[in-house]
Amino acid sequence: MPLDASHFKLYLIRDFLEVDVCREITRTLAASPANAATVYGVADSLSVVETTRRTSRIVPPPEIVELIEQRLAARQSEIGSHYGIGVESYEEPQFLRYRTGDYFVAHQDGNTGLMNSEREQWRKISVVIFLNQHWETPHDGMYGGGALVFSEWRRRPHGKLHFYGEPGALVAFPSETTHEVIPVTHGARYSIASWYG
Repeated sequence: MPLDASHFKLYLIRDFLEVDVCREITRTLAASPANAATVYGVADSLSVVETTRRTSRIVPPPEIVELIEQRLAARQSEIGSHYGIGVESYEEPQFLRYRTGDYFVAHQDGNTGLMNSEREQWRKISVVIFLNQHWETPHDGMYGGGALVFSEWRRRPHGKLHFYGEPGALVAFPSETTHEVIPVTHGARYSIASWYG
């Protein structure tokens, strides 16, 4: 029996952002400065480790950051209530671009107790906001591959769910959920990640 969104406790908000807002944000991000995205190591130190995560973290204009933070704050109670968690705040959103060949290996964001990290212990709910459209064949402004894949390692054979969000959709999930972004095959995938704790 295939695994579905309920197995991974996914919570979907389809209208987190309007489609025209997504288009404008994507256009702005395409022209904004970016750096290689980092991963957390020992004691919250940050490193670029391309064998784990190959993507760019974009530095958008302050007004875009403010818009996303306002939307995250507005949905904070709703998302926390869905999981029965009294969340206090959200982490600074990360604006991400995955180009052809970029990926993020299977990992958990937090709440596992596996890392001695304040950030890992603080994160309870992860969110991903999708900004542009997935399409199997190359089209302007769209991307191929790049699915957000949820994995169930305790299931034999290992169960996986490939998730492609529509522009403007937010998907939330418990931060201890194993997930990855598989390699993008064409175009550029734009998304925003944040965490509630």
